[in-house]
Amino acid sequence: MDKNYTPKQIAKRLRVSTTTLRRYEALDLVPDVPRTASNRRYYTPVHVQAFIALRALIKGFDIPVGYDVMSLLRKGQVEQALWIINLNQYNIQVEKQRVEEVMSLIHQTDFSKYRDMQITEEMKIGEVASIAGVNSSAIRHWEKVRLIRSERNPENGYRIFTLREIKKIFVISSLRKTVYSIESMKALLEALETQDQTAIERSFLVALQKLNEQLANQMNAILELMKYIDCLSQEGLNETEKREN
Repeated sequence: MDKNYTPKQIAKRLRVSTTTLRRYEALDLVPDVPRTASNRRYYTPVHVQAFIALRALIKGFDIPVGYDVMSLLRKGQVEQALWIINLNQYNIQVEKQRVEEVMSLIHQTDFSKYRDMQITEEMKIGEVASIAGVNSSAIRHWEKVRLIRSERNPENGYRIFTLREIKKIFVISSLRKTVYSIESMKALLEALETQDQTAIERSFLVALQKLNEQLANQMNAILELMKYIDCLSQEGLNETEKREN
């Protein structure tokens, strides 16, 4: 007979509060929770694996992805859930490729091309955003907090960015997920200006290490997710056998 668990037992095991477990229940991210004859909630091994998978997904892929995947599984949409995971694994691969490309790029004296796209001395914000793979609003924000600066086209007043500023935008766009404070980013951009290659390379290596750690967390999340899917499948088989008998 399968063992059952109290909310306090699982909260302690996962190092979360019972309130957090209740929130996951309220958001319909785990199977319906049964109650004892005295109306107390309890969890089965399937619930436990659901919580473990959800916590692993949040750590590896972040809250929105974790919630979306578990919500789809709750509805029996396994393939759709797995495709979300697949997309996010692709995204981290793209992120790693971008960091490596920009790290290589900033060492080059010729800064006129990136991914076969021409970079000119004066470019509009939309053009720079497209090449850097970010939204124009992100570039405006970086300018607002004085990480970069633009000039104005005297003919139409549009923002234009020089090669010097475009290089900064590439660095910010590549390291924004690992260099968290404005001051740290400013220090890095100053190193870029003074060509302090040691400081620059260290920042990129940290970024790559963070991506490696995230990848490991994602692989662990996938392992726990597949265990949960197996639990759901087995539970479905058991229910079918009960009905047939």
